[in-house]
This record gives sequence, C-alpha cells and structure tokens, in this order.
Amino acid sequence: TSTEKRSCAASPPDLRGLGPGLEGVDEYYDLVIVGAGLSGGVIAERAASELGLTSLMIDKRDHIGGNCYDFINKHGIRVSKYGVHLFHTKSDRVWEYVNRFSEWMPYEHRVKGRIFQKDDSEGKIVPIPPNQDTVNMLFDANVHSEEEMEAWLSARRVVNENPENGEEAALSRAGEELYDAIFKHYTKKQWDKYPEELDASVLMRIPVRTNRDDRYFSDPHQALPKHGYTRIFENMYLNNPKITIRLATDFFEVKDRLPKHGLLVFTGPIDAYYASLGMPKLEYRSLYFEEEYHEPEGGYYQPVLQLNYPGPSLPFTRIVEYKHKPNQPEGVHGRPGTSIFKEYSVDEGDPYYPVPNPANQALYEKYRDMASKEDHVVFVGRLASYKYFNMDQAILSAMETFDELVEQGRLRKRADSRRAPSGAQCCSPRLFDG
Repeated sequence: TSTEKRSCAASPPDLRGLGPGLEGVDEYYDLVIVGAGLSGGVIAERAASELGLTSLMIDKRDHIGGNCYDFINKHGIRVSKYGVHLFHTKSDRVWEYVNRFSEWMPYEHRVKGRIFQKDDSEGKIVPIPPNQDTVNMLFDANVHSEEEMEAWLSARRVVNENPENGEEAALSRAGEELYDAIFKHYTKKQWDKYPEELDASVLMRIPVRTNRDDRYFSDPHQALPKHGYTRIFENMYLNNPKITIRLATDFFEVKDRLPKHGLLVFTGPIDAYYASLGMPKLEYRSLYFEEEYHEPEGGYYQPVLQLNYPGPSLPFTRIVEYKHKPNQPEGVHGRPGTSIFKEYSVDEGDPYYPVPNPANQALYEKYRDMASKEDHVVFVGRLASYKYFNMDQAILSAMETFDELVEQGRLRKRADSRRAPSGAQCCSPRLFDG
C-alpha cells in the first residue's frame, strides 16, 4: 500500500472578486448576513426570492457553504473539508426546499464500529447504533427477535428513573456490556470527559435498536446531492443578483465600515459577537482531520463510508472514506486510490459542538437575554443558538426565523430595495458603541 499524508487543506473553487474586504459593495443592503453557511444562505435566498430584498453576505473563510463545503481533491475524489455530512429529514417542507437547488440521489447511511476485545487485534466490525446483530457478534447473545432483544437489554439495564450523570443515563439505556464496548470510551474521546462527568442529557438518548435495522437514520427523506453540497450553495445564493458575497472577510475587522443596512443577521458564535464586553467564552469541542491517501487491494480502505472506533486504544473517533459515497464523479469507484480521513475530537479549532453542562447553559442564557434586546440584529444558526443542529434543523430554523421576521414586519417587500429607508442602520448600536 502506498501512503501519503497531508493536512486537510485544499484550494477552493475560483471565487475571485468576492473578497477579501468590502471593495465594490453597494451603499445600502436590506440585510447584512454574517456567515455563508446554511443558516445565512437560507435567509438570504428567502429574502431575495420572496421579498426582492438585497443581502450582503460576509464570511471569514475563503469558500462558500460553511461546514457543508465539499470539493474534488487532487485525487479526483469529492471530499468534505469539515467532516462527513449526511442529509436526512422528517420535514416535507425542508425536503421540498432543498430540491430546488440540487438533484438528489437516495442514500441510507450505515455506520459500523470496529470493536477490539481482549486479544483480538483485528477487531469485530459491528452495526452502530447497536442492534440484534451487534450483540450477537460481540456477546454471542443468540438474539433473533425484537422480544428476545428487549429481554436481553432488560436483563442488563440498570433501572434508574432519575440518572444524575451521563454514565447512569447510558447504563439505564444500554446496560453495562454495550456501555463499556461502545459508549464509554467514545464519549471520552468526543468530549474529553468520561460519561460520569457529563450531564445525563448527553447520553439519555443514545440509540439502541431492538430489531436488525442497521441504518444510522430512520427519517423518510435520506439522500445525497448528486453534484455535492457546494453546488447547492452556488444555486442558492452565489448566482443570485440580489445577493452580494464577500469571502475571506472577517466581520469584526470590517464592522465599522459596513454599508447601511436594515437588518444584521449574525450566524457566528453568540459569545464572539459580545466579546468586547469581556464576558466569559462559551465552551466548544472542535474536530481535527488527518487525510491519508492509499491504494489498497480492491480499491477501498474499509468496508463502509464511516467506521467508528469507540475503544480507548486508538486516539481518533472514526475514519471516513468518501469514495464509498454514490455521488462521486464518474469513474472514481473504479480507481485504485482512495482518500481516508481520521477524525479527532479536540479543544482548539473551529467551534463544532457546544459542551453541554449547567455553567455553559446559564452563560448562554445571559447572552440570549442580551440578544433579545437587539432591535436591528437577529441571531440564527447553531453557533448563535449554542445548539448542535443537523442540516435539516439548520434549514428549518432559518426558514422559520425568516417567517417570523416577515410576520413581525421586520422584513417586508420594498419596491426599490436598494434605496436606504429612513432609520437604516450603518451598524448595530450595541456592537459598535465602544
């Protein structure tokens, strides 16, 4: 096997003329939107399509699409820069919406875990979330019906009506054997805390299946965009004449020079917005990706797109092999080479996961109180809400925020939306005074 390691950096598509800085922007926009990911993109698109309003979108990254951004790497494989993204939703409204911007192909995500037991150096590859096959393979459980699986779990669950921490919650859901094999050390790797150090809510909803269903999600709509996620954003806002984009542009460096605008939509971390006040920061966990290129026998490094490593013996949480995705460019599946990404959970880096504990929640509520008093600023998205969103949740939240702004009269159709109305803001008073 030939192996080549490099960082996960890659050149974005040609977006010349879209930054850095504010050169060439108009004097007035109906909205200034901070962040060019899903939340900001949906609001810009809705405002343009439904109301004819103009938006200036700025993002400190040098590409569109936020964390959904994907691209063709130098080996010709479509990969995601910020971790694997799988679209799934129960919402017909969201499904209808995303179909406006891409062709989709059906895809049901299946995750396996490599579990090392005692002297087993190869490990057993089992379905995640655990189901009948998982317990049969790991523990010779001889379970063959939902009733037998329920009985197997009931005999092992630690009855606890009011678990006080994550460990107690997990034991009440899965029992000690599954907890030790799949959840305990994975949690430590993900959060750098053992389950007993985490709030019960973190592990209260760990999934355990009583049947043989090995799909990771059970939503009715599960699919991949035929040409990748970045294409969605090109169609959503990049080619819209009412939406101006400036990339590689840090909001906090240009905030004093923003054009006049009716409303500021902020999709970044809410604590970053108020950083000048000197309040404590909210805690996040981040991800680090290590890319490797291999040419294994058979063309694939592992049997599935996502292989989790829940045990303590290896430092990464999972390996993702994008070549398994059916929306790869033509010919990729027949090539000898493949790119894999080892994923590590770390403290420093882009904020991904809010750290759920009472102190962070109390601090977020202080920020939220301040945000609710802003007349000309709206906070939307996972970072602004200090809440982890799936893609469909981010889309629906942004759509509902747009609907509320219209109902409240804060966004409305204007015959000449490029003319600054009386009362337009050049800034948010709370943000820029001092």
